[in-house]
Amino acid sequence: MIMTDKNNFEKRIERVLISEDEIRQKLAEYGSIIDREYEGKPLLLVSVLKGAFIFLADLSRNISIPHEIAFMAAQSYFDGTTSSGNVNITLDIAQDISNYNVLIVEDIIDTGRTLSLIYDKLRARAPLSLKVITLLDKPERRVVDFNADYTLFTIPDHFVIGYGLDCGEYYRNLPYIAQYRE
Repeated sequence: MIMTDKNNFEKRIERVLISEDEIRQKLAEYGSIIDREYEGKPLLLVSVLKGAFIFLADLSRNISIPHEIAFMAAQSYFDGTTSSGNVNITLDIAQDISNYNVLIVEDIIDTGRTLSLIYDKLRARAPLSLKVITLLDKPERRVVDFNADYTLFTIPDHFVIGYGLDCGEYYRNLPYIAQYRE
């Protein structure tokens, strides 16, 4: 489905949950935390595509210490608004991470399946340390016992769009987090 009607696009936004300013403030706060924690340490940010790409870019700009970036991609939603329960790693990082402190950068923790799989996969490669930062956490939806080390926002069980998060590949460009109207 190709969406060309702007009115229909906007009608799918139920309400803004987290504003652009709120996101910007949290990014500055967590950039400073990461600067302090990883000062003088080799840091690798591993972004989970596609949803976390905007979060990664803005977080990276708020981190003043040297760091590298890598990408992984996983898919569990396909084209719906609920997780399929199946997780496919569609892009893996090839570099040796054993000499890095790895920080997984995730857009949202929902059921926890995707992030748990990625975390275990990276942990098996013996990084110096391994932590997770997530933009959003939906603890009500958790089916796997997994929690991030850093969470910018905890949200209720709504399907959300914007700031990299999509529905059918649309809405990633919104500068805020909104509840999707189904």
